[in-house]
Amino acid sequence: MGLSVGIVGLPNVGKSTLFNALSTAKAEAANYPFCTIEPNVGVVIVPDERLAELDKVVKADRIVPTAIQFVDIAGLVRGAHKGEGLGNQFLSHIREVDAIVQVARCFEDGNVVHVENKVDPVSDIATVTYELCLKDLETVQKRLDRARKLVKTNSPVEKLAVEICEPLVEQLNNGIPARMFKLPESNESATVMREMQLLTAKPAFYVANVDEASLTNLEANPHYVALAKLAASEGAPIVAVCAALEAQIAELDPADRPEFLASAGLKEPGLNAVVRAGYQLLKLLTFFTAGKVEVRAWTTFKGARAPQAAASIHTDFEKGFIKAEVIWWEDFVRLGGESKCRDAGKLAIEGKEYVMRDGDVVHFRFNV
Repeated sequence: MGLSVGIVGLPNVGKSTLFNALSTAKAEAANYPFCTIEPNVGVVIVPDERLAELDKVVKADRIVPTAIQFVDIAGLVRGAHKGEGLGNQFLSHIREVDAIVQVARCFEDGNVVHVENKVDPVSDIATVTYELCLKDLETVQKRLDRARKLVKTNSPVEKLAVEICEPLVEQLNNGIPARMFKLPESNESATVMREMQLLTAKPAFYVANVDEASLTNLEANPHYVALAKLAASEGAPIVAVCAALEAQIAELDPADRPEFLASAGLKEPGLNAVVRAGYQLLKLLTFFTAGKVEVRAWTTFKGARAPQAAASIHTDFEKGFIKAEVIWWEDFVRLGGESKCRDAGKLAIEGKEYVMRDGDVVHFRFNV
């Protein structure tokens, strides 16, 4: 689907280490895809244990997971909204992604220099967020100035733009991102907001880069606790990882990982939680196709109807959509495949209005 999550943060907080770990993580099977589109863009698999369970039934020739893009965005410095440092590059890259993960340093290490000469993740987040707010403020102020001129024409859209932009200017001035703005509930309001393409309107979550010792006792890490409190106040997800440890895990052969993870007190790499958080933040869901050739995960949006989901496989599937034969993945595994689910009455024939569920195993019927 081409959706991407931008990794942002101040310099030396572990942002690039995290991205490199995502980029180099060896897949559990040789045919799991990973590719680098350009030096700072990686396509990363979405971990999903259901694929292996489905494959136990069909014993396919290959397993193909779904994936999302992560983008390593240049480190930000104060004044980025004015072009300071790599500010223009930073802001243009953020504009191109669909969601943001802010990485903040939550560990003490005298050998790693912090750009602000202090370890304060809440302050780090505030610095990045405020720079984005200042850039958005320019955009909203321009829209407000235009709306005030055009409102004299009695345009309801321009009147609405004034009603939205005036309080939004105040909010951004206070360093509060646009995604927390209480927008009037109407299609017209959503259109006004969407057309401004604000950086801080993008969904966001936080990654706390902690030391290895903190992974099994996060509440003892005051930096993590402070960042978690901030995330909770915004209703934003937070994931704790040790980027340095994740880099080591990524370099291991898959067969050696379980023992290494156990020694660190982990059940799975922290990267898995980062990928899943990004996937969920983008409001995506996974459905499956399962046959002898392949067991495959596909991505569509939450709320998608069957023809829209079918287009994820091929646009012809949507154009010529006839019906969808749908089985819940747990039934597929428990009963032992499509034919047995059909016999047990667990295969449903669904039409164009069917809303997809995360976990559906689907066979689309179409004719073009």
